[in-house]
Amino acid sequence: MQRYFVPPAQIGDSSVTLLGDDARHLATVMRAKPGDEFVVCDGSGDELLAKAETIEPGRIEAAILSREPSRAEMAWKITVAQSLPKGDKLETVIQKGTEAGAFAFQPFLSQRTIVQYDERKEAKRIDRWRKIAKEAAEQAHRGLVPEIRPVLSWKQLVGTFEGFDLVLLCYEEEGRRGSGLRPALNAFKDGFAGGREPRVLLVVGPEGGFAPQEAEQAEAAGAVPVGLGRRILRTETAALVALSCLAYESGELGG
Repeated sequence: MQRYFVPPAQIGDSSVTLLGDDARHLATVMRAKPGDEFVVCDGSGDELLAKAETIEPGRIEAAILSREPSRAEMAWKITVAQSLPKGDKLETVIQKGTEAGAFAFQPFLSQRTIVQYDERKEAKRIDRWRKIAKEAAEQAHRGLVPEIRPVLSWKQLVGTFEGFDLVLLCYEEEGRRGSGLRPALNAFKDGFAGGREPRVLLVVGPEGGFAPQEAEQAEAAGAVPVGLGRRILRTETAALVALSCLAYESGELGG
């Protein structure tokens, strides 16, 4: 069943309004007619079953038939902090990371970041990233759209570590030494007693990896350096591999 993320302002107690591209997609691409049902997500984790009542160009009015919490969200709230990669690689991370269950994405700049950062251009890119996250969340039947946060410097990113229950630094040197992700996750699960969803920050470096002093700064701020195996992964691959591992360890895949 087709689903759309709708701003809370368009959702009432018993009705919902689709506008703009969403309304045109449902009416034109999906050829919806009055009486057809679809799913609306409010962005906070609830799903609403709705039935179209009136269909006009760029606007659809629908009645809310039911409302329930989404069952598609991960038990852990995982924020992927990704050093800005070249080209459109971050689009891939956001699209596939959203499908995999990431809660938010935090782009940042590090010492070996190759991209020349331009704040004005980046504002436009963030709009595009948010659109990609929305479309991927709809495709994956998510209950919320991951937040795409403004780009931070390395120092600013390290300053956010204290807001998380676990910070994992994906560092290839740990992989070469055989220090993997699983022991860190087992230690965390054994010691966590928060009574809520754990907040995890997954930090992935640029194409050239982290500089040694960055790894030292991260560890001093509370991050746990971990390897993702003995192979060197591309930056856009590392986040997805780590997300898959976290999904398994959190019980997302059963067991």
